[in-house]
Amino acid sequence: MRDYVEIGLGRTARRGYTLNEVSIIPSRRTRDIDDVSTAWQIDAFSFGIPMMATPSDAVMSPDMCVAVGQAGGLGVLNAEGLWTRYDDPSQAYARIADLSEGDVGEISTLQEIYAEPVKPDLISARIKEVKDSGVTTAARVSPQHTTELAPALLSAGVDILVIQGTIVSAEHVTNHGEGLNLKEFIADLDVPVIVGGCADYQTALHLMRTGAAGVIVGMGADEYASSDQVLGIRVPMATAIADAVAARRDYLDETGGRYVHVLASGEISTSGAIARALACGADAVVVGEPLRTATQAPAGGRYWDSVAAHPRLPRGGLAPAEPDRVSLDEVLFGPSAAQCGRTNLFGALARTLAKTGFSDLKEFQKVDLVLSRPDA
Repeated sequence: MRDYVEIGLGRTARRGYTLNEVSIIPSRRTRDIDDVSTAWQIDAFSFGIPMMATPSDAVMSPDMCVAVGQAGGLGVLNAEGLWTRYDDPSQAYARIADLSEGDVGEISTLQEIYAEPVKPDLISARIKEVKDSGVTTAARVSPQHTTELAPALLSAGVDILVIQGTIVSAEHVTNHGEGLNLKEFIADLDVPVIVGGCADYQTALHLMRTGAAGVIVGMGADEYASSDQVLGIRVPMATAIADAVAARRDYLDETGGRYVHVLASGEISTSGAIARALACGADAVVVGEPLRTATQAPAGGRYWDSVAAHPRLPRGGLAPAEPDRVSLDEVLFGPSAAQCGRTNLFGALARTLAKTGFSDLKEFQKVDLVLSRPDA
């Protein structure tokens, strides 16, 4: 039953819940941690952990994509990022590293750096770098540039195509040229497509009907994002995930068994948030800002989202450098020297499964939940 509240005469709003407001309830059974599995599979591709990396240049380079893949996750390179604009992006990273926290020119500097055009030959070269390592190769394009850039990605042999924007619909309407029809576009492809983000049941269902293998729920919001302040758009992730899971269930019935994966992107900054997102029904999570802690992250511990460099409407700031950096393996699997839940992300997930008595992620999606007061 949908929970609506009156916010004024003649105007109601639906109540939504963030991941912090959801708590996981242990069952009567616990399980040995060595007997649980965090494995995830989408289409023909299997992964040791249910993680897709956010395609931010702050945390994703060809080498980092390889490292994430070798660790069991899915690394995603931004096909419209620094690595496809510059033969050697080290000077661009150096300029960003020199920016002071809160520098009035930080956004204009990012905009200037990203004004360099994307080069299709670099797209092919970067994909080949990742593919030659033997890991699953994935790249992200925005909906606006999909038809332009996807051919270079596909010809280079990308395994999974990610079409991601702040908000993505199944059919973009425009009076200026021909819009992208995702259903027609995906039908012509031989590779699985992950598409998003979306925030509600109806949009998730429409995206599933395009033939996508996975749907991203949420806008990747973290403490450095500003879509709420700039656009007035905020997605309470627990509710958004639950809505998309309901759409997945209805689409499964509608198609007689076609399963579309739900990937949670937003409010994912700790191991506890990962567990809550999966408990709400997500199949995997999109992890971004926590990866800046890894020593292999190309920006030296700084973080920004791709929309922070938008040429006309930047959204999001530049995070200061992470002072305590550790290896990617420690970020994902520990051991952790801190108690804040920002390292050993998926070692903690395995322990949550064990503490609640579930052997794998599909079973864990049935765990009992309770609403609790959010953090003060």
